[in-house]
Amino acid sequence: MTRNDELNRVARERSRQVILQAAIDLFAERGVSGASIAEITRRAGVAQGLANYHFGGKDQLIAAVLDNWFDVLFGIPQVDGPADLRLAGIIDGALTATGYALPVQRAVFAMQQQPTTHRLYAEAEGRHAEQARLSEDTVREIFRERGAADPPLEEIMLRSTLEGIFMKFAVYGDTFPLEDARRWVHRLYGLPEPVTPLPLHLAPRDPDARTRASGALRPEL
Repeated sequence: MTRNDELNRVARERSRQVILQAAIDLFAERGVSGASIAEITRRAGVAQGLANYHFGGKDQLIAAVLDNWFDVLFGIPQVDGPADLRLAGIIDGALTATGYALPVQRAVFAMQQQPTTHRLYAEAEGRHAEQARLSEDTVREIFRERGAADPPLEEIMLRSTLEGIFMKFAVYGDTFPLEDARRWVHRLYGLPEPVTPLPLHLAPRDPDARTRASGALRPEL
């Protein structure tokens, strides 16, 4: 590959990521139906034809946003060590990811709720089914090592608890007590009190975030 070829490849990837981020931001702010390809590319500062070049259409762009979310979710690094340390690592890693990925969380939760995008969400789940199975098996093994009577149920309840926190954080943003919730989950499982706070990188506080997120999460009629 020549230097020009590499520069072109980098430029194409950069434009793809800019469009993807603009879609995430607009889907989070307005819901999927409230953001057109024209508005997304205008927000991204690129020609509208680039969205079709990279994604093919709005459904494919939605699918790319969903894949981005699952990549974040299943890309949390695993901690080595005893079961309690690994469990704390999963909790902290998941909550750190939610702090970094607030816009995409809002967008994805809206897609879960809305009939027009539920099919696309289900298809994305299918594409990541093997990653989900491996993640579930990892957590179940931790609970087995901790002596749980029903490790599969413990995995479901931990996932449900974390997803509930994700949902609330997506709605309320930095007004939600994420650090306090993290410490509550640690106490729930008898884990040591965290020594340092989560390394979060939150967007500047937006006083309209609650209203927009609540609207985005409301199913379309």
